[in-house]
Amino acid sequence: MSYLERLFRTTEDENRRTILAAVKPITGGRMIDLGCADGAFTLEVARRAGARDVHGVEFVEEWAARARERGVEVVAADLGERLPYDDESFDLVHSNQVIEHLQGTDGFLREIRRVLKPAGHAIISTNNLASWHNVVTLALGWQPTPCHVSDYVVVGNPSNAYDGWEQPQFGQQHLRVFTGRALADLARYHGLVLDHDATAGYYPLPARAARAMTRIDRRHGAFLVQRYVRGAPTQHSGPAPASATAGVTSA
Repeated sequence: MSYLERLFRTTEDENRRTILAAVKPITGGRMIDLGCADGAFTLEVARRAGARDVHGVEFVEEWAARARERGVEVVAADLGERLPYDDESFDLVHSNQVIEHLQGTDGFLREIRRVLKPAGHAIISTNNLASWHNVVTLALGWQPTPCHVSDYVVVGNPSNAYDGWEQPQFGQQHLRVFTGRALADLARYHGLVLDHDATAGYYPLPARAARAMTRIDRRHGAFLVQRYVRGAPTQHSGPAPASATAGVTSA
């Protein structure tokens, strides 16, 4: 395994650590993981939150089956459509590395707010377009690592450990990549108010150094980790929403 592959994996581990640090207790409550994969990290989030009733949505049947074996109650659903749950159903909504794969990001955020209980919280993590490694590669005339241009193959960045990698199945390509500001503003537009804002990883630094740098320079970390509470959605015909970053605590 190359240094870049090891760095990518340790940065993903750091992202999961940062997500867990953002989880608030919902002792005995109900949570859902949107894009739960095999359910392993879903259960880590559930344990951290103290959730008793754990649900997931996953469209890859092989992963959904593994999550069910682990005890997650999984449904197959299109995350671009209305979720098969009642309003105000969950104390915690979690989604890691999913929103960048969706075309319907507006509907996804509206659905998160709809199924979230009034006193609940939601956590979304995704790639950070403003990460220094994306800024530098763009300046070099290369494709930023998380910005995919093909449904079939990863191309355009010779520094990417996965350059030339062919997608094994449809749906793994990234369609929309956010800066922290864009994600917070769009969430606020759909009634999710940011109350905790962090980043994880700081390419090309190893985990310990990256952790220190994201405390100094949160804006340019590799992954976004944002926590939200319910607010009022902006009326589509009304004025532009106020800044979504007011009153935010930083990690």
